[in-house]
Amino acid sequence: MTDTMTADGLLLPVPDEDGAPFWEYAARGELRVQACADCGRLRFPPRPCCPHCQSFTSEWRLMSGRGRIWSYVLPHPPLLPAYAAQAPYNVVLVELAEAPQIRLAGNLVAAPDAPLDSVDPARLRIGARVQVAFTEVGGVSVPRWLLERA
Repeated sequence: MTDTMTADGLLLPVPDEDGAPFWEYAARGELRVQACADCGRLRFPPRPCCPHCQSFTSEWRLMSGRGRIWSYVLPHPPLLPAYAAQAPYNVVLVELAEAPQIRLAGNLVAAPDAPLDSVDPARLRIGARVQVAFTEVGGVSVPRWLLERA
């Protein structure tokens, strides 16, 4: 295992100084997004300077964890061998409910600890409502997405 992969070859996030708080909050089961402490605008991915007012002050705002699938893909074939056993799996881009300009990538799964192929690809729909759930992968809590019950 390296710092970027689990023992079975799955990729792990590589936090940088600006993004480290995102992963610290995720470990507590919180979805937070960086915001400018001066103008209040949210930004993702995290970065040192606000692209709107150029301020270097920031804070981390708690999100509801709700959103909608903005886009998705089913990689065929998987690009990395470690993912082949879980194919076909999905990768979704989720637009956050309280910040539609913020979109997070992840996987739609049947339960937080379910395998990546746990949702039938036929159930994927643009606009489907989802809720974040966190699971540990290689010692890192990662956000995954669950379909909301209608």
